[in-house]
Amino acid sequence: MPDMEEIVDKSWDLQRRIEERTKHVGKGKYGRVIKMARKPTGEEYVKVTQIVAIGLLLIGGLGFLIYWLFEYGAPMLMDAFK
Repeated sequence: MPDMEEIVDKSWDLQRRIEERTKHVGKGKYGRVIKMARKPTGEEYVKVTQIVAIGLLLIGGLGFLIYWLFEYGAPMLMDAFK
């Protein structure tokens, strides 16, 4: 069974390795973007949510329209030109 000193030494070694891996965070390609990033205000969050919802509705509506045209519109056109 390892003694207390050995456990402490392993813990310090692990801590050092973790710090080595994380000390370069924010210094790479995206470091400037990460440093400038901030939490959006409530108003910004609401506006982004509204824009995303409108986009989802428009794309969903367009998809439904295309589905409807292929499912029901094409047979109606074929019947009209017989």
